[in-house]
Amino acid sequence: MTIPDLTRQLPEAPVLPAMSRQPAAVPRPRGAYSAETARQDFPVLHRTVNGHPLVWLDNGATTQKPRQVIEALAAYYGTANSNIHRGAHTMAREATEAYEAGRAAVARFLGAPDPASIVFVRGTTEAVNLVAQSWGQDNLGPGDDILVPVLEHHSNIVPWQMVAGRTRARVVPVPLTPEGEIDRFAYEDLLSSRTRLVALSHASNVLGTVPPVREMTALAHRYGAKVLVDGAQAVAHFPVDVTELDADFYAFSGHKLFAPTGIGALYAKPEVLADMRPWQGGGNMIDSVDFGLTTFAPVPHRMEAGTGNIGGVIGLLAALDWLGSFDRDAVTAYEEGLMAYARQAMATVPGLELVGAAPERIAVLTFTLAGHDPAAVADWLDRDGIAIRAGHHCAQPALAHYGLESAARASLALYNTSEEVDRLVASLHRLQQTSG
Repeated sequence: MTIPDLTRQLPEAPVLPAMSRQPAAVPRPRGAYSAETARQDFPVLHRTVNGHPLVWLDNGATTQKPRQVIEALAAYYGTANSNIHRGAHTMAREATEAYEAGRAAVARFLGAPDPASIVFVRGTTEAVNLVAQSWGQDNLGPGDDILVPVLEHHSNIVPWQMVAGRTRARVVPVPLTPEGEIDRFAYEDLLSSRTRLVALSHASNVLGTVPPVREMTALAHRYGAKVLVDGAQAVAHFPVDVTELDADFYAFSGHKLFAPTGIGALYAKPEVLADMRPWQGGGNMIDSVDFGLTTFAPVPHRMEAGTGNIGGVIGLLAALDWLGSFDRDAVTAYEEGLMAYARQAMATVPGLELVGAAPERIAVLTFTLAGHDPAAVADWLDRDGIAIRAGHHCAQPALAHYGLESAARASLALYNTSEEVDRLVASLHRLQQTSG
């Protein structure tokens, strides 16, 4: 049974408290895209917060979920809930088929040639830890270097520090330019025969920087190093092809891609994944168990101990199908235009300074406002129904590059509009006028 089959069995969804009924979805040709059309699929975008229509500008932390994902989850739990892989009954087969359809969909989404190269995880953080524990423990040793750019999220720094402490390897930071780009000359100088791994993000969650991943990967491969790419902030904004990037590992989180929390995926080159030992033991990842000898299942299943997040995979499958219904190039172009509009509009706010100026970037707008703590700025905006993020954004080294400990961040997605940007800017103007 496919997800659309399950969804058709759902009754009409109830109206949630504090939420107005969303506009009825209008049928559209596959491939057509507009922000207003996309917004119709998101119930939460039609609620109010503190008496104001919600403006969700915290997409870098998590994206909202379209009704197609919500309905797919409800349909699965309402009509087909079962464990997978080992059951002989009908619902077990249905759940297994849907779960493996999700794996195949992720492979297509990433341009991976084989679904067996996809491992389901809780998210990017777990994916990085999996690689650190499984590949890193066996392939890192004294004197080896792990190159990590300063712009990285903590989840792509701390696991490497932990495994380096056990293997006596070392984590080497790659500096940034004043604009917030990775210093390419420093990167080339740091690469050597000691380099075993380069861990870098495809897009920065705090600066928006999109590094030249393909070129950096090619340089690392000249020295025999592996490359792990953190795609958490990239996959919702532009198409990704791991074959074209030639990445050895690529990880992303579903909840930043309009899917549920608690699900994500790790891609690994088949020959690399085949040599990785299991990082957790339990059910599902074994071939046979005996007190004398236990043998393991083939990849990717040997990396997925225990019962996986089956509902999460089904929600991820629905999210990928929903996102794939749009022209991705049109989405990217729209977000780039909206980001340019937002940067110009925010520049009119007295005392506002945008952080980072890399020319290749996603729609992340991190800023400071003179005379105001970032948390106070976020609180003020929340009173107007505008949700942004404030703090260190789990990227303290990147902020420290600019002499900052915290900052405010507005992050845009394909359902945001210029009118919402205008509301953000107007509220910031009022804050400055009030404090003046």
